[in-house]
Amino acid sequence: MSSAFSSDTQPAPLDALSGDDRDNFRVGSPEEVAALLRELMDEGATVHLSAPDGSAYTTTVWTVDTAAGKISFSATATDPQLQALVDAGEATVVGYLDNVKLQFDLQQLLLVHGHRACALQALMPTELFRFQRRNSYRVRPVARNTPAAYLRHPSLPDMQLSLRVLDVSLTGCAIFLPDDVPPLPPGVRLQGTRIELDAHTRFDATLQLHHVTSLNPQSGGLRLGCSLSGLNGEAQRALQRYIDQTQKRRRLLALD
Repeated sequence: MSSAFSSDTQPAPLDALSGDDRDNFRVGSPEEVAALLRELMDEGATVHLSAPDGSAYTTTVWTVDTAAGKISFSATATDPQLQALVDAGEATVVGYLDNVKLQFDLQQLLLVHGHRACALQALMPTELFRFQRRNSYRVRPVARNTPAAYLRHPSLPDMQLSLRVLDVSLTGCAIFLPDDVPPLPPGVRLQGTRIELDAHTRFDATLQLHHVTSLNPQSGGLRLGCSLSGLNGEAQRALQRYIDQTQKRRRLLALD
């Protein structure tokens, strides 16, 4: 396998993150860690291993054995970069599932030889970190879901609004304002907004309205482009999972 690296495959500098920031990206559940590793394996995603001494190797996940607590990677025994990695005894792995960057550490690296092939084996990681590759990546909810933003009209506090969410990213969303609702001016801050995307993704946030655009004249209404802020770590992780799952559903629908 190739050992060429780009900036996208370099590990994120976790030491530069505070404890709270690390927790925002950390996945510590053994079940969720195993599920993400299996997804890397099932999709044949390329992963990039790098050791503290600078040695590096590019390969794919071969097996994920939760019972034995081991993970293994495809390997070419004669590759000098691989042997350097084994000699280092530890490595950081970076791989991608669509627009999500996964990063985790490996310990106790061992080259295991079989009859026809060999594998690079290590202990299963106890945690991994997820980073959205493009924060601006937006998804449109699938048709059967009706996500909504619940808020009070800033000019009419007694008016409770339930506005349909048109699309969402980690940093923003677009919501639909019907013609029969008094308009909202660009720049307004909508604090205490409740976002409900599905039964498992519900959180409070502050929306900052940046753009107001007309939709199809036949359908009427306005598209409100907003930024999202004020999300705690749990809400950020739930939103990231929602975006990942919506991407997968749309890919499956496109295959039907």
